[in-house]
Amino acid sequence: MRAVSPFIISNLSKSFTMHLRGGLIIPVVERVNFSLEAGKCTVLGGPSGIGKSSILKMLYGNYKIDAGSALIKHGQEQVNIACVEPRKMLEIRKKTLGYVSQFLQTVPRISALDIVAEPLLQHGVTQKTAHERVKELFTLLNLPEKLWHLPPATFSGGEQQRVNIARGFITAHPVLLLDEPTASLDTKNRQVVVEMIEKKKQEGVALLGIFHDEDIRQSIADKIIDVSDFAPLDIVKGRSKNEDGQAA
Repeated sequence: MRAVSPFIISNLSKSFTMHLRGGLIIPVVERVNFSLEAGKCTVLGGPSGIGKSSILKMLYGNYKIDAGSALIKHGQEQVNIACVEPRKMLEIRKKTLGYVSQFLQTVPRISALDIVAEPLLQHGVTQKTAHERVKELFTLLNLPEKLWHLPPATFSGGEQQRVNIARGFITAHPVLLLDEPTASLDTKNRQVVVEMIEKKKQEGVALLGIFHDEDIRQSIADKIIDVSDFAPLDIVKGRSKNEDGQAA
């Protein structure tokens, strides 16, 4: 018997209404169809601005889904993200669906160590055990020990991103969304993240990510989805010509 996909996305669509522009509707994506597999990394490809990050934000519940369904396997049930209640969405984020964004947003004056340990503490892990796990990840990600007990507000972009990555990877979510996790990293730490992704795949996690670095995309992707296929027709036409007006 074939296993149920951990995440099935069917006919998803999204548009934005510009209320300050007389209710102008800007379509983003439509007819988005794909599914994730446990132990595989699916990558969203296509040109910048085509809707890749919007798809991730819809699936994580940050953006409202206009139409379609996004069925995630949450414990013994399937839940449709498109119409889930807020409290249920928070439960799904806690137990099933992880997310690593490009930007670190945390409570001020909290140390990097406690920021990353928080998801484990919410799952009942002792503070000592959680901190030990955080230190292992920080060491792996080459984050200087002198920063561990400091708030990351003054960290460099790459240092903040490593804190972000550690927080996203420290849990055992069966589905993990990755929005450009290597964007601010040097070559050494990009390779570390690639190895962390491979480990998640070995653990049976289903991953969906965006990676603008071609080498990384090719090294970790089991499947690449061209989001241009989901672009509204007028956007596709607009992108069919290059800056000189010639056919691309």
